[in-house]
Amino acid sequence: MTPSTALSPASQAPAVRPWPAIRGGAEPAMHFGRGLEGQRRADLGDGSFRNPVVPGDHPYPTILKDGADYYMTFSSFQSCPGAVIWHSHDLVNWSPLVAALTQPIGHVRAMDLVKHDGRYFLYIPVQQPGRSTVYVIHADDIRGPWSAAVDLGLDGCLDAGHAVGEDGARHLFVDGARRVRLADDGLSTLGGLVPVQVPRPAEAPHGGLKLLRRGEFFYSLSATDAADGSSTGHVVTVARSRSLLGPWETCPFNPVARAESTAEPSWTGGHATLVEGPAGDWWMLYHGSEKGCRPLGRQVLLEPVEWMRDGWFRIGCGTPDRVQRKPRGGQPCPAGMSLSDDFTRNRLGVQWSFFDAAADELQRVRYDDAGLLLRAKGTALRDCSPLICLPGERSYEAEIEFEVEGAAQGGLALFHDARGFVGVGIGEGRMHTYNYGKQHSWMQQPVDGLRHRLRVTYRRHLVTFHHAVGDGPWTRHPWLKDVSGLHQNVTAGVLGLRLALFAAGRGEVRLRRFGYHGLGA
Repeated sequence: MTPSTALSPASQAPAVRPWPAIRGGAEPAMHFGRGLEGQRRADLGDGSFRNPVVPGDHPYPTILKDGADYYMTFSSFQSCPGAVIWHSHDLVNWSPLVAALTQPIGHVRAMDLVKHDGRYFLYIPVQQPGRSTVYVIHADDIRGPWSAAVDLGLDGCLDAGHAVGEDGARHLFVDGARRVRLADDGLSTLGGLVPVQVPRPAEAPHGGLKLLRRGEFFYSLSATDAADGSSTGHVVTVARSRSLLGPWETCPFNPVARAESTAEPSWTGGHATLVEGPAGDWWMLYHGSEKGCRPLGRQVLLEPVEWMRDGWFRIGCGTPDRVQRKPRGGQPCPAGMSLSDDFTRNRLGVQWSFFDAAADELQRVRYDDAGLLLRAKGTALRDCSPLICLPGERSYEAEIEFEVEGAAQGGLALFHDARGFVGVGIGEGRMHTYNYGKQHSWMQQPVDGLRHRLRVTYRRHLVTFHHAVGDGPWTRHPWLKDVSGLHQNVTAGVLGLRLALFAAGRGEVRLRRFGYHGLGA
């Protein structure tokens, strides 16, 4: 099965019958706008906004201005379909359009989305067993279809930044320390990688690089680890040159963006892109982790940029969580998407993706009049490549109604990676419990019935599960789980905590109805 590239507007909720069990809560002390299903919305409705503009784990953002339209995508790591393209008219309200990458090619890192001579390109650094390289895909329409991936053969590269020199030649900068000339069509390289002497803090290793030409200068924005080794992580440093080939001079205000201390509301600011707003002012989008909410992953932040008379720029004063005036001149546009799903249409790629997808992963799914049939894989939650989606709330509830067929085990989980997850599965007459990456055989319980419902309630890292047989009453699972440690600073994984639907063993799991609602706390 191939995911559709022509999808109905993702911001419109599918026709899912609401469940009384899923309910909203009181507003948090820090006010946000509220969108579909009680989800956080950056737009406060009065001409102002509050970060994040895209909540949930959307790391390494790359942004393209295309006339009055803005497009953005993020690293999808091991998940496929991936590289979801999001759209906005005002830089604050974003909604997903389509997954550009529909076949697994490896562990996707920091990409670059560009338009050149009327064609869209996505340069995709990828880690594979024993190597890393850069692929490129292209499309004549941002909504697709996107081409098959072409391997550029750039071994040892983890980040990519595209730029066009003053002579019109195309170049790709990788890992911030090397560049290679591209052919005019952007689909192959001319010659090998050569060093780039872009000034950075001496103690900081090279990181991702984004390039911009404005006026007489080229600017490079680099993501590097904090030179002082602080726990607040990445910083953004800037250099400029009159030629893409150098020499480069360092910005006297470096680092231009960083978290000064762990008391600040957002940490690990990095992988920044500068973009001109609808009315000609300038803005920076980058990712950052929310203090006290690390399992949500790296979220997209928007801050104003002020250009100085000497040609350098500074980021707007204050902290990213403050209420700010929206960019001027932007047109109203939808934001976010409904996560609830009755599985009557294909939402693979925009909402759902497979974790650690194999080449034939999409063949595990088929739709019929009764829902989505997910073929089982692996032996348990850790190795079954679950279907995942991205919550963006500090507190939420989610429920799934499903049936298990054959010797399969189906369930609901919160999934960081194959080593870190919590969840509940049901199969062959028993309920299984998973906690922090392990299946606890001593927690198995007998359970009757063919049709089941599972609910997970997430309240600021505290997680509870409930189970019901058919339309019967809910029974609370005996464990209350704390998942505050399931994030990259503890597990060394780079993902946020995803909602996961899984099918392990042999047989199939029929997914009938999934519901989601933010609890506003």
